[in-house]
Amino acid sequence: MRRSVEWWDIPIHGVILMATHSTLHQNLADRAKDITRRELRVYTERTKRSQTATERARKVMPLGVPSSFQAYDPHPIVVARSWDAYMEDVDGNRYVDYDMGFGALFAGHMHPAVRRAVEGQLDLGTLFVTPCETNAVVAELLGERYGLPMWRFTNSGTEATMDAIRVARGVTGRDRIVKVEGGYHGHHDEVMISMKPALELAGPAHSPVPVPATAGVTKAVLGDTIVIPYNDPDALERALAGNDVAAFIVEPVMENIGICLPQPGYLEAVREITRRHGTMLIFDEVKTGITAGWSGASGTLGVKPDLVCLAKSIGGGLPLGAFGGTRECMDQITSGKVVHLGTYNGNPLVMAAAVAVLTEVCTPEATQETIARNTRLVDACNGVIAGAGLPAHTIQFGAKGCVTWAPEPIRNYRDYKATDFDLAFAQWLHGINRGVMLPPGLDEQWLISVMHTDDDAMRYAHVFGEFVDELTA
Repeated sequence: MRRSVEWWDIPIHGVILMATHSTLHQNLADRAKDITRRELRVYTERTKRSQTATERARKVMPLGVPSSFQAYDPHPIVVARSWDAYMEDVDGNRYVDYDMGFGALFAGHMHPAVRRAVEGQLDLGTLFVTPCETNAVVAELLGERYGLPMWRFTNSGTEATMDAIRVARGVTGRDRIVKVEGGYHGHHDEVMISMKPALELAGPAHSPVPVPATAGVTKAVLGDTIVIPYNDPDALERALAGNDVAAFIVEPVMENIGICLPQPGYLEAVREITRRHGTMLIFDEVKTGITAGWSGASGTLGVKPDLVCLAKSIGGGLPLGAFGGTRECMDQITSGKVVHLGTYNGNPLVMAAAVAVLTEVCTPEATQETIARNTRLVDACNGVIAGAGLPAHTIQFGAKGCVTWAPEPIRNYRDYKATDFDLAFAQWLHGINRGVMLPPGLDEQWLISVMHTDDDAMRYAHVFGEFVDELTA
């Protein structure tokens, strides 16, 4: 159980409550282990073809998957097809999809409008490697949403954050960057640092030590990246004191550790501090850019960065990223000081999909309706948690939500590390065996898409309630 204060700071009545919670928690932990053992047997039995497919793939691909995060024990679900808000695996098991491509499918699986746009473009060509008219159309649409005048396209969120950092270095003439401990910004070297560091390597909470997340990150790169805790403006102030930092890259709402919301005034302080020190503020909105609301997290929360990075849902299921910024920032590319390249950047196929997403599918009305549907789901889960007196809570941001197995909302990575992952895994396994497709990690969130019906959304709450009934029986 997460302890938000030290033992010696707790009044006497708090110690009693803590002891009561401890007994409750032990009972829940024991029950979760029983559920996990049973559900692992069920999982193995109902996904035999997925196991066979994974064993075949392991002979020709490391871990048997095209991206390392897709590998998990005992073996991943191998999907055969998807439609609307649903998926079917190679064993014929059907799921309501709440993963939705880690947030990439706010438009749902092949929304009819996206399909029409893609099919229409197929008749005209998929790759020109010259400009097409829809490049400007999509850039105008993004500018309208996010209040930034100039845009460039990429093929992924990783590329978007990489290029945004390069632009920030071009503007400032500085090398160093600051990122948040526990934050994920893609898999280029500068940000593959302190993504999920082991606490024994991470140093003190108020001043984390940069920890490489992979082999291959050089000491030079490691030295150019400063790591600070989220929701701590004083730590940012200290990091920028030397006036030698090009950029602070941050998710305005952290979504690599469940959903971690900014404390009141945090983002406003971040904006003021970075501006005062001449540091570019980069908002990584790869996950929040469409799902948070029509104008993304920056518009919803009322704080405008110098650069914003987008991907995932803007492509409607096709690989598309983008970064936009102020004229000061993006003129670095115009002048040739910063070079931005890519054969597939802004290709007409993904541009056609993006136009459909931005104008026909993820409209302000559809977005708000979907967020309201998610609110009803969150409220239902809150009722289950309150009724059972669980050491858990829900968090919602836009069309996303999560159940976090800790009594209080988390404020940063260290809080997240103190959540109960055994309960989280038991819930995930119980759910997937009942057709609830959640992300395979224990640190992700669900997404309600525009294609989910009310019944689809409430299916999650129903299965969650069944899990809690078993957990507390």
